[in-house]
Amino acid sequence: MSGDTLKIDKTEAETATNGSVDDVMRLLQAGKVPAALQAAKALFQNHPKDADAAYALAVCQRASQGFDAALKTLETVKSLRPAFGRAYQEEGNIYFALGRNDDAIEAYRTALAHNNSLVSSLRTLAGLLGKRGDTDEAHAALDAFKKLSALPPELLSVRNMIAEGRYLKAENLCRHFMQRNPTHVEGMRLLADLGVKTNVLDDAEFLLESAVEFEPENNFARFDYMNVLYRRQKYAQALAEAKYLLEREPDNLDYRIGFANQSVAVGDFDTALEIYEDALDQVKDRADLYLVYGHALKTVGRQDDAIEAYRQTYKTRPSFGDAYWSLANLKTYRFTEGEVVAMQKMESDDSTDVEDRAHFCFALGKHFEDAKDFGKAFAYFERGNALRQSQLQYTPALMTQRFEAQKTICTKELFAQKSGQGFAAQDPIFIVGLPRAGSTLLEQILASHSQIEGTLELPNISALAYELGGRRRKDEEPLYPKCLADLTAEQLNDFGKKFIDDTRVHRESAPYFIDKMPNNFRHIGLIKLILPNAKIIDARRHPMAGCFSGFKQLFASGQEFSYGLKEIGTYYRDYVDLMDHWEAVLPGKILRVQYEDVVADTETQVRRLLDHLGLPFEEDCLEFHKTKRSVRTASSEQVRQPIYTSGLEQWRNYNAWLDPLKAALGRDILARYPID
Repeated sequence: MSGDTLKIDKTEAETATNGSVDDVMRLLQAGKVPAALQAAKALFQNHPKDADAAYALAVCQRASQGFDAALKTLETVKSLRPAFGRAYQEEGNIYFALGRNDDAIEAYRTALAHNNSLVSSLRTLAGLLGKRGDTDEAHAALDAFKKLSALPPELLSVRNMIAEGRYLKAENLCRHFMQRNPTHVEGMRLLADLGVKTNVLDDAEFLLESAVEFEPENNFARFDYMNVLYRRQKYAQALAEAKYLLEREPDNLDYRIGFANQSVAVGDFDTALEIYEDALDQVKDRADLYLVYGHALKTVGRQDDAIEAYRQTYKTRPSFGDAYWSLANLKTYRFTEGEVVAMQKMESDDSTDVEDRAHFCFALGKHFEDAKDFGKAFAYFERGNALRQSQLQYTPALMTQRFEAQKTICTKELFAQKSGQGFAAQDPIFIVGLPRAGSTLLEQILASHSQIEGTLELPNISALAYELGGRRRKDEEPLYPKCLADLTAEQLNDFGKKFIDDTRVHRESAPYFIDKMPNNFRHIGLIKLILPNAKIIDARRHPMAGCFSGFKQLFASGQEFSYGLKEIGTYYRDYVDLMDHWEAVLPGKILRVQYEDVVADTETQVRRLLDHLGLPFEEDCLEFHKTKRSVRTASSEQVRQPIYTSGLEQWRNYNAWLDPLKAALGRDILARYPID
């Protein structure tokens, strides 16, 4: 190498010592490879845990022909950020430069699995696959490359930022683009995708509803809209969109599966299972399809078939942690030795996604609990909770404030003032409380009665509360529940009627139906204002048993308070405090049913429940485990068996590790529910 090539000017020398990743990449793009490499080495030395700094060093090493060093650095990048698509793309670039085309193909495939917007990977992959004779996949890669290349550069950058989890930068760039292009549907889809990923679903719904209005023929936007409606649990609307898409493109596999998913949501399992089975006859490499098929089979009670579907899921994608957790979540399944070894291997692999690692941890916790190795079980439960908590932004103090607001606003005086208002329907029975407190058991018992049907954990009450709260930042005080005092008799009647109308899609012909959304206990004031004749049942469980059962449960969504012993203990304490308030201001309106009492004397508690509802006793309620109905919660297999007592004291096996839970619950709660 000549002296001119190695010369670095004063500015470049300063960059080499104090530069940022952007400075390094600017030097590289300017062709100043030695300066870029020196700057990258200094940057990585100063920030050895920074994945971006390590990635910049690997790129510079490749540009300097230091391929072995670059591959070693990329291993560091992947350990720091396992889902970093550009790291795998860079690996592909190195293998391509070395003529190791098969390795390059696999690296590019992995890169695109993490980030399907990497146009360089698509372009090179298309060429390599074509050369190897894999024409179908080559054409698909080339088509994807052409579509992405046609996007405005800003939106392509937004897609890459989203894939890398840089949501704030992506949102700022996308909003800036949309200010200049307010009707750009692809921009609206990307902004909606950001809303979904950050759980701002109302924004996402509005954006996609607008996109569909601007371009009614844009099936991509409509498909996104359907999925957001599903996420918001607006199942009837989602099903209507799914039907529309299927009519437009009846052979589109994604649209057929989408229609099946919506059919499951409204309880049409026969239609859904037929579509899933037909789709699986056509494709054998869709792990996500095997998973939803397994969920549907589990819900209708076909456990053996569900087990086989879940096993096919992990055979198709070995790192798919949800497949193993779904097996564990059957509660009655026992893992084979080979499955345990596979889970431990994937969980300990730094390249496994955090989401999958969390699933593996909870599944392994369940396995070691079944094996009575409680120390190892707790270690996995604790790690799984920590991984899940790292993905969330839950603030216990903020939740406590929300509970206090309910107590301040929903007073005896408010209910006296609004007496005689609301919608007079007597149909709804609300079962509230904490998850894993026996609400599914109570629902199964009551749904065995000839006049009652079970539905779902319906989102309608919480959605109304959210709507009444107005658009506020997380740290701003919402309008709800303060606004309850200002609602007119007409508004209260309309809200109650809308609840009855909107939930009819989940019902058949029984005069009464159950909404068992547990967190509705936060909104009992709202419920009694809009539906004054609704019946409310508080499903309660001993705090140590209930909280620990929640701690070791990985929920599909929501229940963010459950991922930590301190967090769930605080939430339980606040729940009891709020329920005390409701019982004081609404005397006689809420029936508390203790899970332990149901287990100890089922018939007495069943008679109490039916007396509260004003319904005659029926023997079928004692034979609830024989009732043929779909059950969607984590207790689905347990409520298909007679009542058992083995789970009541299970938390005691972990007593040595539960001091943080006891401290969070506090002496007053533990005095009401003695441990000994």
